Amino acid sequence: MRAVRRHVFPGDSAAGQGIIWEWQNDEGGWSPYEMNVCVFLEQARATNHQRVDLGPLGYNYEVDFVAQVQINKTTRFRRGIQRRLDAPYPVTTSPAPLHTGVGCSCQQCWPNSGTGPITTRYRHSMTNFPNSSTAHQVSGRTASVSSSNVGFVPYNKPTLTGARSTPRLSAQIPLALRQAGGPSTGLSAYNGVSAPNLPVKMPKPSKVNQALAGWWKSLAASMTGLMTATPTEPEAVVKKYLEELKSSPADEDCIICMEKLSSPSGYSDTCESSTIRPEAVGRLTSCQHSFHMLCMLAMYSNGNKDGSLQCPSCKTIYGEKTGTQPKGRMEVSTLPQSLPGHKDCGTIQIVYHISRGIQGPEHPNPGMPYTARGFPRYCYLPDNEKGRKVLELLKVAWRRRLIFTVGTSNTTGESNTVVWNEIHHKTEMDSNLSGHGYPDPNYLDNVLAELAAQGVTEDCLGQ
Repeated sequence: MRAVRRHVFPGDSAAGQGIIWEWQNDEGGWSPYEMNVCVFLEQARATNHQRVDLGPLGYNYEVDFVAQVQINKTTRFRRGIQRRLDAPYPVTTSPAPLHTGVGCSCQQCWPNSGTGPITTRYRHSMTNFPNSSTAHQVSGRTASVSSSNVGFVPYNKPTLTGARSTPRLSAQIPLALRQAGGPSTGLSAYNGVSAPNLPVKMPKPSKVNQALAGWWKSLAASMTGLMTATPTEPEAVVKKYLEELKSSPADEDCIICMEKLSSPSGYSDTCESSTIRPEAVGRLTSCQHSFHMLCMLAMYSNGNKDGSLQCPSCKTIYGEKTGTQPKGRMEVSTLPQSLPGHKDCGTIQIVYHISRGIQGPEHPNPGMPYTARGFPRYCYLPDNEKGRKVLELLKVAWRRRLIFTVGTSNTTGESNTVVWNEIHHKTEMDSNLSGHGYPDPNYLDNVLAELAAQGVTEDCLGQ
């Protein structure tokens, strides 16, 4: 259990007016400052300051309002900043807290106030399950297991340092989760708590505890079925989607091994344990492209072995393609402001949360740490019919672990880090300084094509 406290800001402050100040992160997106920093910056701007020092708030930065940059006072490294108008924080009728010194949230005590306020705004949240299409949402009181539903969870503004600011769930349910669950299950719930694989013993035999124990027991049973599912055998996948030909085309090459299809596979020496003959040639059932069956087996075995195949020639997907996205959380909310080029509607805001961790067997360097720079990442869609369709497809892509992967950043050159995975997002709302903003009249059509290339189409929405 952790202590919580309530911050009250004046109605004419940045919090009361819905003003958010953000700094540009390493991935080109924008991360919000803590609310007490936003209030400080807004007051300085309102009093016509050209430059302010964030040292009294505990940060080694200066902010230049004229150049719109944040400057590290030691290294002189500069980052862009921006001012954004968001929905205001909820208004309270309670009196402001008394000045108490350490831990007080009044302006005199901001340097000691720690993280920003916990708001009562709620946003849709989806938790990503590695190795599973099942999403698990926890909303403080209730939890459900579903493949498509989105639950409501409290949203906390991230801190300036990017440290995780979401509150730990307390009481007996999460305690039981922490005791019964474990990282070896491969399933991730809200706030990184693992789903249980054993019945939960509650401390007191009350009716509430008995009901909760029964609920967790049934949940554990359903999760155990997911965790103990037999992985798909590579040979079975290849034989499922390729029809073996009785005679090999004499004048065609296998574009995987670059040998003639009439010759044995170039991967014959690496698949000696396979029951597939080296000279066997198969044709994909839909696109009709032909390859050595051993070559397709080698290609499948070199991937994340999710039960799907993708034609290396035309990229047609057979089965349900899943990716290697690390566990995390996707949040969705709507804003009343319009995006440039979409003045007739509001805005959909998507926030992706992924934390650093250890690479799994599907990642480039299993067992090594991976970093997660620039999270949470904020992305925007127009709140119109096509924008909402893109949102639903992005939810499918998120559940299939296709939006991010672990690799090398094109921006920084850093390896073993979380990067975007071929589905472009708009990370700027009011401008297009980085090229990842609006207006862009072709964006929605382009991202629909990128989703389709990953096997995520409108046909998936009815599943």
